[in-house]
Amino acid sequence: MSVEAKAGEVVKPDLISVFIDGIEVQVPKGTLVIRAAEMIGVDIPRFCDHPLLDPVGACRECMVEIPDAGNGRGMPKPQASCTIECAPGMQVLTQVSSPVADKAQRGMLEFLLINHPLDCPICDKGGECPLQNQALTHGDPSSRYGGVKRTFPKPINISAQVLLDRERCVLCARCTRFSEQISGDPFIALVERGALQQVGFYEDHPYDSYFSGNVIQICPVGALTSVDYRFQARPFDLVSTTTTCEICASGCELRSDHRHFEVKRRLAGDLPEVNEEWNCDRGRFDFQYGRQPDRITAPLIRDGGVLRVASWPEAIDAAVAGLTAAGDSVGVLTGGRLTAENAYAYSKFARAILGTNNIDFRSRLSSDEEARFLGYSVAGKRLGEGVTYTDLERATKVVCVAFEPEEESPIVFLRLRKAARKNGLLVQAVAPYLSNGFFKLGAELIPAVPGGEADLVAGLDADADTVILVGERAAGLPGTFTALVELAQRTGAKLAWIPRRAGDRGAVEAGCLPGLLPGGRPVVDAAARVDLSAAWGADVPSAPGLNGPDILKAAASGELQALVVAGLQPTDFADAEATREGIEKAGFVVSLESRQSEVTERADVVIPVDLVEDQAGTFWNWEHRPGRVNRVIKQNVSPMTDVRALAMLADALGKDLGFRVPGGARAEFDELGAWEGTPIGAPHVASGGTDSDLAGGGGSLVLASWRQLIDGSAANDGATALLATAKPNVARLSPATAASLHLTAGDPVTVRARGGAVTLPLVVEDSMVDGVVWIPGNRDGAGLGELDVVAGETVEVNGGAA
Repeated sequence: MSVEAKAGEVVKPDLISVFIDGIEVQVPKGTLVIRAAEMIGVDIPRFCDHPLLDPVGACRECMVEIPDAGNGRGMPKPQASCTIECAPGMQVLTQVSSPVADKAQRGMLEFLLINHPLDCPICDKGGECPLQNQALTHGDPSSRYGGVKRTFPKPINISAQVLLDRERCVLCARCTRFSEQISGDPFIALVERGALQQVGFYEDHPYDSYFSGNVIQICPVGALTSVDYRFQARPFDLVSTTTTCEICASGCELRSDHRHFEVKRRLAGDLPEVNEEWNCDRGRFDFQYGRQPDRITAPLIRDGGVLRVASWPEAIDAAVAGLTAAGDSVGVLTGGRLTAENAYAYSKFARAILGTNNIDFRSRLSSDEEARFLGYSVAGKRLGEGVTYTDLERATKVVCVAFEPEEESPIVFLRLRKAARKNGLLVQAVAPYLSNGFFKLGAELIPAVPGGEADLVAGLDADADTVILVGERAAGLPGTFTALVELAQRTGAKLAWIPRRAGDRGAVEAGCLPGLLPGGRPVVDAAARVDLSAAWGADVPSAPGLNGPDILKAAASGELQALVVAGLQPTDFADAEATREGIEKAGFVVSLESRQSEVTERADVVIPVDLVEDQAGTFWNWEHRPGRVNRVIKQNVSPMTDVRALAMLADALGKDLGFRVPGGARAEFDELGAWEGTPIGAPHVASGGTDSDLAGGGGSLVLASWRQLIDGSAANDGATALLATAKPNVARLSPATAASLHLTAGDPVTVRARGGAVTLPLVVEDSMVDGVVWIPGNRDGAGLGELDVVAGETVEVNGGAA
């Protein structure tokens, strides 16, 4: 095509002209007729069409007339506009201008309604149903059919959280296409033919997918419904709020619907740059955790060894007395649930109010090498300076290191699958075995015995079109972060860190690390401290801070006199018992929490804070893309955010935090900006890992593990249907390793470590490397921390009970 143009002329290559109802429209080659009509505001009715699914022409509702305009482009009969591509000079007549198209659409709608039940008043889709809407706008006011409508047993459980009413189905194939094309879980299909055609499923294999809720949302009728939402509300009774998911670091936009100040459902929002129109089941269904009977609604103080309800002034005074007595001998543990505004408040509270750098958000396995990596490669970077979702789709190769996308960041998995399916993206997995998620990506396995990733990374081939994704689990694999940085510098490959929790990236930027101040300012840099002191009007401590495990050890030994703890669970740490001991033996503990926990049970003062759905703020996803968190429930005029609680404590300590609401924290942090001086130095390996000192018969194997998306954490409490879809807890061994231990599939396997043992049924995994055993990182609330072991250490494995 000629691209010669006059000065100032904008060239639009590959555009062709078509005429929709006589109106000329210029569209790119390959554009579907239904999309061209949308460009001029013509709404052609449709059911099977979805912009993110391949066209199929199943419902035939979008019929248009394509007359012969003397250019040979005409067609003798009405055509489905969702499957016909525009051609140069094509004339298209929709129902707006063509009686033929109008009659065809009305006829197809009449056919669809022949067997469709007239149960709109009780159907969950009533009020937001495309079939209902199009029957009113495009259909006839009465039916000519007087026969008996077909019926089926109802509802049928496709899975624990998806119900099927077969007689409502219009056979659009949206659900089956989503399952096959988007998530890669083809467990439902259209079966039979003609009038008997219906959605079928395998009775022995329920619809097993982390993304099953999407088929409910895209169903154009009430055929697929949610167990949790069924008969809960009408759409016109709901108040909808756009917000950002608080589960993982993907950054999905959600629509949260509530009635009577209670969230009834959550739907995927429309954010093309991030989650497109999809989300995972945990983000969709996991919103019950705040309604549990252990919700903390009033301050608590310890009196005579027992927690009792107290007034706000009494609780604040008790907290201030304990913190004042401790001076700067305090540690602050924030966890990963916080919005960026709340995380910044904790960072400033620790430094400017308590006078300490003892702060860490990593309520999990961590390392000094990881902290240096975060300061060097992550902190202070803005959106567009690092890897984005767009980069994943455009890359020729993506390498995943200590990162399982489907389990740890599901939308990253969907985007990788989209790129692999449409663009031929090669995904390489540096992992002990090819998980189900990697299998669906068509990934190439680079077999890795946990602990040996650094050497494998050093030998990888990469170039500027390669993207490397590393997960937080690399913190337990010495040398991995260092090797990844060196690989990226040597080859020009792009490197991105994808944590597991929604608040982690914001916590890094806010300075919730012992060696890092807000905006990526190194604590050891005097200029950085001076810069921050000038902005805060308070001295920033220069003494190096302690990381999370060291804070807990110091509290247990009496070196630290007090702890300020936000939401975390001891089982998330590498050593759960040591975490409990640190909190138990600490001289004074202030807990800011929304529900009772192991921390609140041991705290001296408990300050209740509201749930994320009650607050406003920001979650930064792994790209460093800000996602707005809007208040869903607004019955509280002044929600008790972490920001507000810390401001109250600062006031009582005789100091000013500088803001009292999340908006004030965000404004101050934005004004502070990113550090433009010298960043923290590149990561290096401080020390190697240690092997478990174990005794007993059986085999000594290297442990591999990661947390599954749906697990036994407190955040899943109340989501009964969701928990029923969790993957079973199993142990995985290679065929050769299983044979050497005289074990076969299904046998009980006991894995023994320093902190105890766990017995799980065996799955023999063909792709598993020899000499390795894999178990899930969280089993019904019991993480690896309960075993006091981390991936890469050796454990004892044999058959039988623990």
